[in-house]
Amino acid sequence: MHIPRACAVLSALLLLAACASPRADLAPAELPGAPLDDPWFSAGRGAVAARARALGPAGRARSVILFVGDGMGVSTVTAARILQGQRRGEPGEGNWLAFERLPHVGLSRTYNTDQQVPDSAGTMTAMMSGVKTRAGVIGVDSRVARGDPAGAVAARVPTLLEQAAARGLATGVVTTARVTHATPAACYAHAPERDWEDDARLSEAARAAGFADIARQLVEAPHPPRVVLGGGRSRFLPRETVDPEYPERHGRRHDGRDLTAEWRARTPGAVYVWNAAQLAALDPARARPVLGLFEPSHMQWEADRAGDAAGEPSLAEMTAFAIDALAGAPGGFFLMVEAGRIDHGHHAASAHRALGDTIALSDAVAVALERTRSSETLIVVTADHSHVLTIAGYPARGNPILGLARGPRDGAEPGEPLRDALGLPYTTLGYANGPGYPGASDAQGAGPKRFPHRPRTVEPATGRPDLSRVDVGAPGYLQESGIPLGSETHAGEDVPIYAGGPGAALLGGVHEQNELYHALTWALGWWR
Repeated sequence: MHIPRACAVLSALLLLAACASPRADLAPAELPGAPLDDPWFSAGRGAVAARARALGPAGRARSVILFVGDGMGVSTVTAARILQGQRRGEPGEGNWLAFERLPHVGLSRTYNTDQQVPDSAGTMTAMMSGVKTRAGVIGVDSRVARGDPAGAVAARVPTLLEQAAARGLATGVVTTARVTHATPAACYAHAPERDWEDDARLSEAARAAGFADIARQLVEAPHPPRVVLGGGRSRFLPRETVDPEYPERHGRRHDGRDLTAEWRARTPGAVYVWNAAQLAALDPARARPVLGLFEPSHMQWEADRAGDAAGEPSLAEMTAFAIDALAGAPGGFFLMVEAGRIDHGHHAASAHRALGDTIALSDAVAVALERTRSSETLIVVTADHSHVLTIAGYPARGNPILGLARGPRDGAEPGEPLRDALGLPYTTLGYANGPGYPGASDAQGAGPKRFPHRPRTVEPATGRPDLSRVDVGAPGYLQESGIPLGSETHAGEDVPIYAGGPGAALLGGVHEQNELYHALTWALGWWR
C-alpha cells in the first residue's frame, strides 16, 4: 500500500491511545465486510476514534445526507457565493451559500494512491469505503490494476450505501451527472475501470469474464437504492431502442437488455420515469423503488435546464423528492446528492455554468435543511477534488464576478477595466489551463463547440484578445486559460468540508479523504 511508514505508526499509536484494547472501539455487530486489515482503513478509523474521544459524548445520527459538489474547490465556493449575491442585486462578497452556515468546517486531502492530482472515481471510493485507492477505479482498493477484471474480485471493498442498506436503512442516489458516472457509481458499484458504464464499454477481457457493467450492477444489486435520480438513460437501454426525448438517439447496450424494464420487474410497484412531469406526479411517501433517468447522458447544466425539451427536475427538486421518499423509513436513511456538472463546467472553462451549478447545490442543501431535523440528521457538504479556477486581479468590491476586472487600482479610474502589462483588459476569473487559451480553435481540439463566445481574434503583438470587445459575461464565454488543453484539469489542493448535525464536530480540522467514511459510520453508531 502507498502509505508512509510514519503514518502507519501514528495510526497504531492513535488506536492504542483511543481504545482500551485494539478492538475496543468496535461495536459487537461489525460493519459487514469492512476491510479491517487495510492500512488506509485502520488509519482512518484510528484518526476518527481519537477525535471522537477528544470531543467527548455526542448524539447519534438517525440519517445521513452526503452532498458532493464534484470539482467544488474553495475558489468555486467563493465565486459562486459572490455570483449568487450579485444576482440578487447585492455586492456579493458578503453573501452566504446555504452550506456555509453549517457550524463545522474542515479540509479534505484528496490525492489518490497513484496520483498527486486525483480523479473522481478514486476520491469517491475513499469517501464511500474508508480506503484510499488509485485513480479510475470504483469500489476496489489499490491492489487492483486499472482495467483488470480478475483482480477486481479480491480488491472489492464494501460501500457505505451497501452497508446502510444491509443494516435496514433506506438509501438513495441523486446526481445531475449520469447515475453510472464515477461519483454516484462509487456508492453501489465495484469496477477496475470507471468507464465500464454499460456493456458496450467493457474490455474484451471483462466481457469474456462475464463482468457486469456498472448499469447492470445498479439494477442487480442485492439491496438497490430506493431512489435513483439523474442522467444516463442510454446506458440502460438497448441500442435498438429509440430515446423517448431525442428521436435521433438510441440506447447503448449491446446485450439487448432493457434495464429500465428489469428495474420495474424486479420489485412490485417499482417505477421508472424520464421527465420532470412524471417525477412530479409520483407520491414520494409511497415505499417503492424509483429510477429516474432524465437525459441519455448527463443532465443539463442549471443555466440551460429551462430549455430542455422534455423538462428536467432541478437538483433541489430531486433532493426534496428523495428526502420525502426516504424519511419515513423506520431505520433512518442514507442519501448521496451530487452536483456533478460543476466539474463539467470547469472542464469546459465555463465558469458561468460551473458556478450556476454550485448555486443549485446550495439550493439543494437549503431544501435538505428545511426537511430534516438537526438533532437526527447529519448533513455533510464536500467535494471530491478541486479545479484550477482562479480569482485575481484586484477588482473593486462588488465588481461583477463574471466580468472584466475593474478599478480603482493600478491607475484605473473607478469602473474602468484594469489592464495587463500589455495594456489589455482581463477578467477576474481565469483558469490555469484548459480550452480558453487565447486563439485556440475547435479544430485543434481546444474546446466544446457548444460555447460560441470564446474570443477568436487575438492581438498580433500580444497573443491575447482585446476583451473590451467581448461579452465576457455571456453564458457561453470561456474564461482564458494559461496553458492550452482540450479540457481543463482537476487541481490537487485540499477541498472544504461543511457539516451539521450529530457527529458533525468530527469533521472539523484536516482529514485524509477516506476519514469521511469513518466519521459518517461513527455518527450512525455503527462502531462506537
